[in-house]
Amino acid sequence: MFHLYLNPNDKKGRINPEIYGHFSEHLGRCIYDGIYVGEDSDIPNVRGIRSDVVEAFRKIKMPVLRWPGGCFADEYHWKDGIGEKSLRKKMVNTNWGGVTEDNSFGTHEFMDLCEQVGCEPYIAGNLGSGSVEELAQWVEYMTFDGVSPMADLRRKNGREKPWKLKYLGVGNENWGCGGNMCPQFYANQYKRYQSFCHDFGDNKLYKVACGPGSDDYEWTETLMKSLRPNHVQAISLHYYTFMDGWDKKGSALEFSDRDYYKTLKESIRIDEVITRHIEIMNRYDPEKKIDLLVDEWGNWFDVEEGTNPGFLYQQNTMRDAVTAALYLNIFNRHCDRVKMANIAQVVNVLQAVILTKDEKMILTPTYHVFDLFSDHQSGELVYSHLEEKKISEFELPMLSYSASEKDDVITVTIANLSLEEDAQIELAAAGISFNAADGQVIAGDAHAHNDFDAPDQVMIKELGTKLEDGKVMLTLPRCSVAKLTLKK
Repeated sequence: MFHLYLNPNDKKGRINPEIYGHFSEHLGRCIYDGIYVGEDSDIPNVRGIRSDVVEAFRKIKMPVLRWPGGCFADEYHWKDGIGEKSLRKKMVNTNWGGVTEDNSFGTHEFMDLCEQVGCEPYIAGNLGSGSVEELAQWVEYMTFDGVSPMADLRRKNGREKPWKLKYLGVGNENWGCGGNMCPQFYANQYKRYQSFCHDFGDNKLYKVACGPGSDDYEWTETLMKSLRPNHVQAISLHYYTFMDGWDKKGSALEFSDRDYYKTLKESIRIDEVITRHIEIMNRYDPEKKIDLLVDEWGNWFDVEEGTNPGFLYQQNTMRDAVTAALYLNIFNRHCDRVKMANIAQVVNVLQAVILTKDEKMILTPTYHVFDLFSDHQSGELVYSHLEEKKISEFELPMLSYSASEKDDVITVTIANLSLEEDAQIELAAAGISFNAADGQVIAGDAHAHNDFDAPDQVMIKELGTKLEDGKVMLTLPRCSVAKLTLKK
């Protein structure tokens, strides 16, 4: 029996909705054939944007969407993606498959998508191959309401009023595909670029510097030495789970029990990575004025056989669902510094929440995790604790969990990592008796997944709970993710 203890009087900070953010890149079939099908498509759409995809995004309360990359961002020149579509320049997507990018999905289309979904846009600007002037003009094009060449160009292209843009990334992975820069060189470049990205009217930019990849602590140290809160509001962190390293990613569908546990081990390591980056940030910024955004994260396996290796298309199983729950519970627990996270990627790429094939669309197990966890958004993190039980040769905790409170309702999310054991749980809270407890769960074999012939193999189902003396009793199945909604 696991005894999960909550103390709702001990609040640890607000869980920013943006922790449940997403990432879209011009990569494979994420944008084209995924989100965007064109206005002439027989697939139901609004101005070329798939209606079923938009509705699915709205259901999980998508708070923010990052675009256009990724590595693509530092080769993207925004003026190629505006104006009459038939006249837009074409380019080669050198990072992802060498395919031709026709730029039919550009700034107007992305902002339209965000407005349809009701989420914040997060623009990743081109520092690697772009210019200071180019990025400054893009900000002006999107956000200036007066008379200027860029504002007039926007109006000419059909948008009279400016958009609201909060989140602006200045470069992406500039330690790698964004220019192979050393940290000090990037820090100097960042300060120069951001200086010319102005706040127009009441639009206030939240500027994000390219932070480290995984455990590159030197990068964080250099940035924190060089940048000040008047330069930057956040630095990013990218962390991917590779089952056995970059060169041995493994299959998304064919894996052993040991592979399953190894994947979870590599995912849990992000807790240590975040902790160490935060320790560095705390030395230079003890008042926590600079946030940490994990704006790329997720499982990265080998592409599905028979697909373009540059498109990064992979299936999504209950292993991915448990991994997603691990990540999100960890982000919740670091909510005092982690203010955004963006799973990679939203449709048809890597650990996608949605897969599409022509007119068909399926929701992956990872999608259902975001659905279960959505009630954490804007909640106050609540102290929670249980005595751990270790499982597998990798000494993993059997359960991952976090809790929050909002509007006098407590939400608890729990994942059972074990492939062998169900978990008997007794949940109690300090000074509180619960009079109502509802549970929902996704569970199944670690290989269980949804495909286009069987789209409902993994679905959210009711989870039975029992109230005894104000405590909540439940049994959490092996390899599962659950949400409890508790009322006092």
